[in-house]
Order: sequence, then structure tokens, then C-alpha cells
Amino acid sequence: MPNTILNQEANVANLCARMNMENLLPEIDLASRKILSYNLTRPALQLTGFFDYFQGGRVMIFGQAEQQYLDTLEKPVIRERIARIASYEGIPCFIFTRGYHPCDGIIEICREEKLPILISPHSTGETTSELIRWLRVLLAPRTTLHGVLIDVYGEGVLIMGDSGIGKSEAALELVKRGHRLVSDDVVEIRKVSDETLVGVAPEMTKDFIELRGIGIINVRAMFGFEAVKQSQNIDMVINLEEYKKDKKFDRLGLEDTYMEILGNKVRTHNIPIRPGRNIAIIVESAAVNNRAKKMGYSAPEEFFKRVNAEMKA
Repeated sequence: MPNTILNQEANVANLCARMNMENLLPEIDLASRKILSYNLTRPALQLTGFFDYFQGGRVMIFGQAEQQYLDTLEKPVIRERIARIASYEGIPCFIFTRGYHPCDGIIEICREEKLPILISPHSTGETTSELIRWLRVLLAPRTTLHGVLIDVYGEGVLIMGDSGIGKSEAALELVKRGHRLVSDDVVEIRKVSDETLVGVAPEMTKDFIELRGIGIINVRAMFGFEAVKQSQNIDMVINLEEYKKDKKFDRLGLEDTYMEILGNKVRTHNIPIRPGRNIAIIVESAAVNNRAKKMGYSAPEEFFKRVNAEMKA
């Protein structure tokens, strides 16, 4: 998912540019037309005069069926129906798909209401599916967390822990081992679905890592474009903790622990930190193990099966 999507605003100007649409009313300021819902409406019933349960506040999509029905109506009827639709508050714009251009009456009404008309060259299905995907990302609930997000073998690993514990140093070592940095210090997270969290770097800190005693380094400048990534799904959390002799840490991995982020549960590992421990190798192992669990394989369960088999022998 490109970072350019996550850094945009949900307004008609960005919609028009992203989906390469034609703007029939260039005198209207598209950037001021905010889109507040990823739900779309095809006003088929409204064109017949049925307005019960009709809601404003949504992008109106005029597909092939609506276009062909409009062609069967008399001009006064078209003006009456379109004027009534346009009168509902909060409609960001009209979109006509398949390159269809509406009649002059529709254009005049929308000009009076300062309601943009966009022409999509794509089919109705392609237009609506891409628009919903784009809006779900932009309008997703969001938060920021202190940590480092890195792509390790395709798994999005969010490394967290107290300030100065070694998150950035671990990330730098992982980059040197061929993995890709997404964000250091602050991670912007959006909940794009009940299963998916997407993290990106703030524009201010993108590509940079802070190393205490050295300062700010540019990962992309030092290691190349392949060392950074614009966005990444968050698949697991590694929480770095200072080792304490009297604290018990998981040694078998039989029970998964989770951290809740924006209502989504993310598998979490608490890793004790002591001098000499190679955090990068631990993170790599955790990422591979997490992928294996997704595929249905559990090393602890296999180990205990072997133990039980040996005891029965």
C-alpha cells in the first residue's frame, strides 16, 4: 500500500487526481469538498422518484444502468430528480463512469449547487472497488506509537520498549542484514480493516534513524532504496525489556500473548535484554516463527509431541 495514499486527504481533488478523472466543473474548488464516508451510493431508485431512506453525505456513482435510465427521461424530469438529489447536504461529488457525459441540465444544476461532476473512464465496478479501497485507508482510525517498524522476511515487526533500550540499534543491524526499515522512533498506524493494521513513517522522520552517540543517519542514503519501505502491515510486536533476575519470561511459547492496537490483537513477544544478546537474530527468528504459526506449524507443540512419545516408549 503506497505511502502516498496514507499521506493524502480524503477530498475530491485527490480523488480526481488519483483515479485520473475528468472534472466537468473546473471552477469548483475540489480540495474543499471533503469525503467523510467510504460508503458510496448509486442513486438508481432516486432517479425513479423514490427518496425514502436516501442518505446524503456520500459520493454518488452513476453507472451504466443509471445512465441508460437517464436517457429515457424527459429533460424536466431529469432536472427535478437531479436537483432533489443535489439538495441533500454533504454530497462530495457526482461520478459518471465509462466516460459518460451527462446532459446540460445536470451540469447546470450541479454548477448552481457547486457540486463537482467527475467522469471516470473506467467501468462502474472498477471505479467503485478502487474508490472504496482508497477511502477505507484514508478514513481508517489511526494512532501513533513509540517504536520501530521494520519488514523482516515479509513480516511487519513493530519493535517497542523503553527509550534507549536499543530499538534503533536493532533496526540498523536488521537493515544491514537485508531487511527494510519503515519507521524509526514514531510509527503512524491505521486500522484499515478488523484484521489489518498498516504502519508508515511521519514525513518528518521518514528514512531516518537516531543512534545515541552518533546522531541522525539516513538509511536510504547509506544503504540504498532497497533498505527502506514506505508502508507495512503490522504482524507482530517485539517488546524489549531490561533483564530482571526475578521476572519470569516465556521459555516455551505454548501460549500466545497479544497487544491490542486500535481494537486489533497483535501477537507480542517480550524479549529480555542483556549485554551480548543479538537482538537482530532474535527478531529474525521471531518473524520466521510468526510466519510458521500463520501456516499452521507450532514448534512448541511438536516438541511436546516428541516428549510425550518418548515418555510412552
